[in-house]
Amino acid sequence: MKKLFVLAVVVMTAISCGVPKTVSESRKIIKGYWALDNITYSESGEFNVSLLGDTSKECFEGSTWRFIPNNNTGVYTINNGECPTGDRNFIFTIQEVDPTTGLYDFLLKPTNAKGKSPDNTGFRLRLAQLNESTMRWEQTVSLEGSPFTINMNFTKINE
Repeated sequence: MKKLFVLAVVVMTAISCGVPKTVSESRKIIKGYWALDNITYSESGEFNVSLLGDTSKECFEGSTWRFIPNNNTGVYTINNGECPTGDRNFIFTIQEVDPTTGLYDFLLKPTNAKGKSPDNTGFRLRLAQLNESTMRWEQTVSLEGSPFTINMNFTKINE
């Protein structure tokens, strides 16, 4: 009986410390290949924005992304021939911010092929929308003292 009680306590502890169900579901959905179709801004006009400390909006549009949630890694490929092309590795985490609204933070850190970050820089994005076929990230930055939102819109290619 004592062993059964100890086992029950261990199981309850593991369940209570586990990943929230909605985050687990998000990891299942995000798994696979995605295309970054377009990037929009909350304000109209031309802006010189370097996304994820890498390259411009024009270079990111049309890029392909692969998410591997079992080890929280991925790679994106810049395909625009007028840009520095090639694969970029990253690690990511999905964190639930508010279970009632379903808001998530998506943390992305660029790395080398071995999963090491040369400068330990990461980016916090809001995972604003995620379903089986589309995903949208939002990043709010400051532009001349006012909030400026960058929207990155993806479609699922395949698993």
